[in-house]
Amino acid sequence: MAAVSLRLGDLVWGKLGRYPPWPGKIVNPPKDLKKPRGKKCFFVKFFGTEDHAWIKVEQLKPYHLHKEEMIKINKGKRFQQAVDAVEEFLRKTKGKDQASSHNSSEEKNRRNSSEERGKQSAGEEKRKASLSEGKLKKGTGEGKKRVSSVSSERGSKSPLKRAQDQSPRKRGRPPKDEKDLTIPESSTVKRVMTGTVAGFKWPPSVSEPVKDSDPHFHHFLLSQTEKPAVCYQAITKKLKVCEEETGSTSIQAADSTAVNGSITPTDKKIGFLGLGLMGSGIVSNLLKMGHTVTVWNRTAEKCDLFIQEGARLGRTPAEVVSTCDITFACVSDPKAAKDLVLGPSGVLQGIRPGKCYVDMSTVDADTVTELAQVIVSRGGRFLEAPVSGNQQLSNDGMLVILAAGDRGLYEDCSSCFQAMGKTSFFLGEVGNAAKMMLIVNMVQGSFMATIAEGLTLAQVTGQSQQTLLDILNQGQLASIFLDQKCQNILQGNFKPDFYLKYIQKDLRLAIALGDSVNHPTPMAAAANEVYKRAKALDQSDNDMSAVYRAYIH
Repeated sequence: MAAVSLRLGDLVWGKLGRYPPWPGKIVNPPKDLKKPRGKKCFFVKFFGTEDHAWIKVEQLKPYHLHKEEMIKINKGKRFQQAVDAVEEFLRKTKGKDQASSHNSSEEKNRRNSSEERGKQSAGEEKRKASLSEGKLKKGTGEGKKRVSSVSSERGSKSPLKRAQDQSPRKRGRPPKDEKDLTIPESSTVKRVMTGTVAGFKWPPSVSEPVKDSDPHFHHFLLSQTEKPAVCYQAITKKLKVCEEETGSTSIQAADSTAVNGSITPTDKKIGFLGLGLMGSGIVSNLLKMGHTVTVWNRTAEKCDLFIQEGARLGRTPAEVVSTCDITFACVSDPKAAKDLVLGPSGVLQGIRPGKCYVDMSTVDADTVTELAQVIVSRGGRFLEAPVSGNQQLSNDGMLVILAAGDRGLYEDCSSCFQAMGKTSFFLGEVGNAAKMMLIVNMVQGSFMATIAEGLTLAQVTGQSQQTLLDILNQGQLASIFLDQKCQNILQGNFKPDFYLKYIQKDLRLAIALGDSVNHPTPMAAAANEVYKRAKALDQSDNDMSAVYRAYIH
């Protein structure tokens, strides 16, 4: 089959990383977004999502040509919603084209008719003026004076200009002798016009650089339609700086859901160590946004997918660090974090002056402080940046990043943090982010245990668990987290989105943090015992919502 050439504006099926082919449209990329080096690719905005990325030509297929094939192999709800969005877009486009064609024809007829009336009117006025001038010549001296004044006024304009001034085309008004012929509007017409026009939003002027008016592309167009004074900066994130009472500085990055489409990836070489539930989504988003990424994972097979997406392969952590400017790491616990840095062919062996290391693992403050010291002792720069979220949020680039350490390195990571998260906070000196992350996860883990406890209590007292969820979803506790975890329990689906063993680890570390400052944590301690029972029931590698099983066994 002959290859089909693609161009700007075409609807396509695009292969994006691990996901099935998805419907999208080839659009113009933001001005400051660099095109990846290497093979030919197009910038695609995907329907039904906020995703957009550079996609290689060989991973794109024409929409109409492969529609039936793709619908057969993809049955998901989100996929169907995306296809429906494409069809709606096509219907609107077709309707606009027909309306535009009809309006053009009507406009042409109206223009021709108007020009004809203009000529007739100009001729009539000229004839009247001639008759009037003749009469005045025969009149009194006062009449002659008026004629002289009128004639001089007319002499200052060309015949064409006079015709235009007196033509009914001026501002769409009828000539004076046609005013009495205007048909008054009926009350029905007035009602329709008032209702419609009142709710109508005028389209942008021609001068505004709008590329596409399709509502599914509104997010992408935001950076193109806003005035420079108020649009998000493409190269660096705007930061909102707040001075807290303690004197520490909290820096909240602009919401990346509004700027992801216009991220300018850093020209620094990025390394990433650890491709677990969180790391995989982070790397995928870094690649989507045009970053140059080298990956390493203890289980090398996990790297294959990202190599296909354009990542480079590092043979050891030391090699990744030595060949990259900034290396990120995201591993499971304090022991894994230390082994990665201090072990054979570890991070420390690749560190030399100027090399940067960002640890995104959730660990205790003592561990991260020790790692910072050994990195800095070799002339390296260190930032801790644990993330709050789960696998789905990682895949969607909606994580919350808590950073502490080297402030300059935090700013150097701006485009990376925009790609992987919706918000980032800078919390000051090393250790602060670790403490804050443990507190956040302590609250989350305790809440999850309470949800499980409530659902089991409802069951044993003869109450409907679904009704309990409906009630909670209508109250002050309503949240995506609550709904998703309850649905997991009701459906018996404990596929990991956040491993149970890791939330138990975070609870254990949070309790130790409380002990270090003589602060009681009885709620977290009680929740920790429930998770430990769940682990004993072989639920470690299930989702944290599997803590429910600790109550029913």
